[in-house]
Amino acid sequence: MTADRAGSLTVTLCRDFGEFGALAGEWDALHRRCATATPFQSHAWLHSWWISYGQEGRLRVLLVRRSGRLIGAAPLMLVHRPMPLLVPMGGAISDFFDILLDEEEAGYAVGALQRGLDRAARHCVVDLREVRPDASAQLLFGRWPGARSRLTDSTCMELPAEPLDGLVARLTGSRGQRLRAKLRRVEALGVEARKIPQDGVPSAIGTLLRLHELQWRDRGVNPEHLRARFSDHLVRSVSRMVGDGTAAVTEFRLGGEVVAANLSLQSAQLAGGYLYGADPGLRERKVDVSTMLLREVAQQASDTGREVLSLLRGAEQYKNHWQPVTVVNQRLLLARPGLEPLLRLRESQVAVRERAVETVKARFPAARDWHERLTTLPVIGR
Repeated sequence: MTADRAGSLTVTLCRDFGEFGALAGEWDALHRRCATATPFQSHAWLHSWWISYGQEGRLRVLLVRRSGRLIGAAPLMLVHRPMPLLVPMGGAISDFFDILLDEEEAGYAVGALQRGLDRAARHCVVDLREVRPDASAQLLFGRWPGARSRLTDSTCMELPAEPLDGLVARLTGSRGQRLRAKLRRVEALGVEARKIPQDGVPSAIGTLLRLHELQWRDRGVNPEHLRARFSDHLVRSVSRMVGDGTAAVTEFRLGGEVVAANLSLQSAQLAGGYLYGADPGLRERKVDVSTMLLREVAQQASDTGREVLSLLRGAEQYKNHWQPVTVVNQRLLLARPGLEPLLRLRESQVAVRERAVETVKARFPAARDWHERLTTLPVIGR
């Protein structure tokens, strides 16, 4: 651990996973005091992710304390390919990245993080993916004194966090009528939703992943969702998050049998459905699974006072039925002035890859769905 003091501020770089694990209490408190934080910056999510995907010696977590109190944090890790980079913990199975700033100390904290990151990135580029436009990381980008670049990243869809009846009321004409008919179909079948308590999470995650595999069978399931490390990560993280109210697992039963399961994640302002599984037999019964799940997540978001109902990453056609607002995540590249050539090289690498993806999607329209699924594969420090 290294430290740099400016007045009563202390900036440290945590490289030890055991030390990071011991931060749970004060990290969670900071997470609650940061309005822009998403569920993917919770200690439960990041700590569990590192157990499944992290590599020894690559942890780089910047911590800012004022008079001993944690007021800022940047959860990063070091990778060496395609060049030395500092990238977010959480990898590509996390939909959003952000730093954590205490709302009352944001000015001090972001300045201290900037100084600490300048020191931590002496020999590498900082590559921050999936940053929301209103994220606290935007403040860090704005104050960065060296080389920087802002690129576009994944497209997300958002709705106001209100019960589904209110969302349907926003729709006019035949679209609203069709969605009301789909809801009546679910009610007529007698599908029952049940939130799973904390001690039932391991079993429920197993059921969710089994149904997820079943629904995607022969249709190109994301292979990461079938791996034991992903299942282990969800069981560990979601068990903690259900306990503190930042996650919910819901099972949907028909005739006493679980026919669908959904995992939703929540933070101060935002709630969204992360992953679900559904028995293909529901389609044979003319059940619109996405509408059924959205009704439950929307109610959870409204009941808990969230402001945004996020449909998370991806611009799939079914999401447009609800007339959501499109929000484009950003990719922020930062480097010291002397490393600007390295930053421009990284910028060109990203541009070449994006052009290649767009070319494939234009020539093979079916590849659009594949690209959405492949972007959720984990980035592992190599």
